[in-house]
Amino acid sequence: MTNEVQLLSRPINFAVVQLPERKSPGVVVQGDTLHALKQQISEMARLLASKDLEDLESEIEDMQEVLTEALTHYEKICSERGIALPYTDLSSPRRL
Repeated sequence: MTNEVQLLSRPINFAVVQLPERKSPGVVVQGDTLHALKQQISEMARLLASKDLEDLESEIEDMQEVLTEALTHYEKICSERGIALPYTDLSSPRRL
């Protein structure tokens, strides 16, 4: 068994890594980015409690954009390396 982690992408806020004994790669989230996401969720909860739906919608859209960028990066790296995704994208149209 090896304890080495393989970096599959540039070391950015959401770096793709291959952990030992794991079939699929994972994503490393930098601590400051993780903290910012947690703060954003807290802000969303506050906005929901105050029924400020317009600002809540804006926060949700912002978080969705950040996570979509991270997921797109993950999928690109997996594709480039010939690694099958560990999930099926249910948002894509079904092929018969």
